[in-house]
Amino acid sequence: MDTLVFYLSYPFVRYALIVGVLIALCSSLFGVTLVLKRFSFIGDGLSHVAFGAMAIATVLKISNSTLVVMPLTVLAAVLLLRGSKNTRIKGDAAIAMFSVGALALGYLILNVFSASANVAGDVCSTLFGSTSILTLKKSEVWTCVVMSVLVILFFVFYYNRIFAITFDETFARATGTPAVAYNLAVAIVTAIIIVLAMNLVGSLLISALIIFPALSAMAIFTNYKSAVISSAVISVICSVSGILISIMCSTPVGATIVAANILIFAVCSLIGKLCRK
Repeated sequence: MDTLVFYLSYPFVRYALIVGVLIALCSSLFGVTLVLKRFSFIGDGLSHVAFGAMAIATVLKISNSTLVVMPLTVLAAVLLLRGSKNTRIKGDAAIAMFSVGALALGYLILNVFSASANVAGDVCSTLFGSTSILTLKKSEVWTCVVMSVLVILFFVFYYNRIFAITFDETFARATGTPAVAYNLAVAIVTAIIIVLAMNLVGSLLISALIIFPALSAMAIFTNYKSAVISSAVISVICSVSGILISIMCSTPVGATIVAANILIFAVCSLIGKLCRK
């Protein structure tokens, strides 16, 4: 406990916890919707697009890479949604195309136009997370806070419409809800969450923040609202514990958070099976 209090006295640890909690909260709120709509792998596809955009920003030596990564990832989200409506290119195929293509192009760009000697190390830290979460500037923390608040407000104010398009899109259209517009909004918000989460867990592990808390909550609860609330609680607990364990034990931040999510998922699955007996 003394060691924990000692680490918490440093501002960079507090910044990491604030950003970690906000990202975990945002990703878990939309995780249940994405899982129920069988569109959870959009996070995987967009995370690879974000990696490709990050490679471009690195080569161009743009100090604030978010200015490049955010617009390109949002554009990819819009194109993915349009691709899922195409009769020749189904949703899963479109995601696979974007995912593999962006990952390959990003790695190719970093190798051809390498800005540093340690290309393998740069790629690995971007894919699996790095210590950048522990070197956040105050401006970066405020950017994350503002974006996270906007995402949370969107979910709260449009909760009923998100609920409607999650369970019965046809009925939602019949009642006058612009389902296409809300699907597009959810895809764009997911893209924003992906960009915010890159520093926390890396582009390859972002899907875990969306999928694992949602599945853990749905293993116990069948009610949508209960699943969303419990998913948010689980995600925040895993994020905070993962960051603290990472700092105290010198383990990779992203992998530690995902490991915590896996452990909680196993526990929730066991509890769910016992409750149904």
